[in-house]
Amino acid sequence: MAKYTPGVYIEEIPTLPASVAAVETAVPAFVGYTEKAEKDGDTEALRRIPTKIKSMLEFKEIFGGPDNETITVTVDNTVDASTSKITSRKVTTAISSPSLYKLYYSMQMFFNNGGGQCYIVSIGGYSSTIEAGDGTVTSTGGITGGIKALEKVDQPTLILFPDAVEVTDVTEYGQIVSAALAHCNKLQDRFTVSDIKVTSTTQHSDTDIENYRTAIGNSYLKYGAAYYPYIQTTLNYGYDETAITVNFNDNGSSSGSSVLSDLKETLPSVYRAIVADIKEKHFVVLPPSAAVAGIIARVDNERGVWKAPANVSVRGVNGPTVKITNDIQDNLNVDATTGKSINVIRTFTGKGTLVWGARTFAGNDNEWRYVPVRRLFIFIEESVKKATEFVVFEPNDANTWLRVKTMIENFLTTLWRSGALQGAKAEDAFFVSVGLGQTMTSDDILNGIMNVEIGLAAVRPAEFIILKFSHKLQES
Repeated sequence: MAKYTPGVYIEEIPTLPASVAAVETAVPAFVGYTEKAEKDGDTEALRRIPTKIKSMLEFKEIFGGPDNETITVTVDNTVDASTSKITSRKVTTAISSPSLYKLYYSMQMFFNNGGGQCYIVSIGGYSSTIEAGDGTVTSTGGITGGIKALEKVDQPTLILFPDAVEVTDVTEYGQIVSAALAHCNKLQDRFTVSDIKVTSTTQHSDTDIENYRTAIGNSYLKYGAAYYPYIQTTLNYGYDETAITVNFNDNGSSSGSSVLSDLKETLPSVYRAIVADIKEKHFVVLPPSAAVAGIIARVDNERGVWKAPANVSVRGVNGPTVKITNDIQDNLNVDATTGKSINVIRTFTGKGTLVWGARTFAGNDNEWRYVPVRRLFIFIEESVKKATEFVVFEPNDANTWLRVKTMIENFLTTLWRSGALQGAKAEDAFFVSVGLGQTMTSDDILNGIMNVEIGLAAVRPAEFIILKFSHKLQES
């Protein structure tokens, strides 16, 4: 009992029940290669350290720009022999082999499509070899080592590795995806978004799909999804004007060369023509995972984690590099043998480029088939877990059970009203059970265990819309 001396005292009496604070749902972590990883002037200080950023500007400040492309430029002039004047000019630019490092451009697509805060794990510079690591969650090298480093931070909810498609073969890529799925299963608060490793970005291959499905294994499939094919973005490749040599030919014969940056002053019209040709003809081709992560963030913010991130437009693209037909998608969306569904990016007349699928790898699993269902459960599990930490070391009695049950029910009721849970009434949408004789035995209480059972009726996406028509016979 408190001891008082004569005077006036104020006591605030809590009347509101404890509440569950919703955790953030769309905070991706990108693992890949960057120009630098700078902190306090040290350009290597943040290698393999998960670093939070909120904008493309912040990414550039800390991790630098793209790997500049090697561009060949030829200017063919037709010269009138009698007057020595140029009568016509043709500019040709070419990028023979685009850089393997895709993270910089992937970040642009992420932010263009609605992304916000995220984490970056830089595992090396542009002189590094793109490596998988040893393919396990204990790896410290390669991309799997970068995934391992994410165990140190709690906030990420999505795992991506766009640079990984450039590893040597599909078996190595499968090791990366498997390590990411194992990582998600271990922490149970995040989801993997992966790409398909292909032999050609412009031609569909059933063999590529089969090899990918084989390489990723069969473990923890409910914690990941794949997207296909690659997309041609509206982004231009990065280049250094001082490193580009412009070769001039007059009437088919070499007439000298110049550095592109010098032409800005000496031949400005030629300079403008070259820059325009580069920007109009060479667009970055990327795996779609980063754009999808941005779309997930956009849908989460606008609708909620329970809304499927599908039938949503992809911003900043000219279109997918492979035209996906219904016949091709039949094999991708549902695979009776492996169950490993692959979501596609498709173009529709009058609608543009859309994400046209929302299935996890567990395509044959009735419980965890859909991306929004898996992510909704992750969201609720993590929110409730963090909110109930205050109960640890509280008396394991009816008062505590009631507090826990009430706070969880209030949280789930709010989600039900928002459309996340299905049911005409709240009791149809969820249940929360806790108590002696319900979820606990006397032995559980003696051992300090409090079991809480939560059941959820998640809203599932309407994937197949079937319209049935019949003839109505004349009645009069």
